Amino acid sequence: MAVITSLAEKRQEKQLRYERNMLRELSLEKLRNKALEHFVPFYTAYRIFPSVVEEGCIDLAIEAYLLGARYSRFGYYGEPADSVRCRCAQEEKYLIDTLFDFLCFWGNIDDDFLSQLLYDACEQYIANWWTEGFERGKKRRRLKLR
Repeated sequence: MAVITSLAEKRQEKQLRYERNMLRELSLEKLRNKALEHFVPFYTAYRIFPSVVEEGCIDLAIEAYLLGARYSRFGYYGEPADSVRCRCAQEEKYLIDTLFDFLCFWGNIDDDFLSQLLYDACEQYIANWWTEGFERGKKRRRLKLR
């Protein structure tokens, strides 16, 4: 007797396999350095960058990286990165807002000017990781490494 699996399960397995392969190319050291580079100036009150904040930044960087990789198939077929980014604008905005809220909570940031600077840094951080995932995903598709 054969086991019946649904199409949704197969898609999910394929997506997880693809994400695992994409994450193999990503180093934790690079994630950590980028988080420090973008957000340490906002945490001058601390002598060190809080590890909880670092972990949250890394988690959202991974999500943005995987989002870019997921949408890289459109770039592989010739669509420019800007128009592909418009396709996932809502998901990217969610990641930016989540990171901003997280950093405001842990940094006790109430100043409007500092909040705007932090939001801009969050946008840049997520956009950089999205682009990194998008380019790596396109490269994997060109090399037929799906």
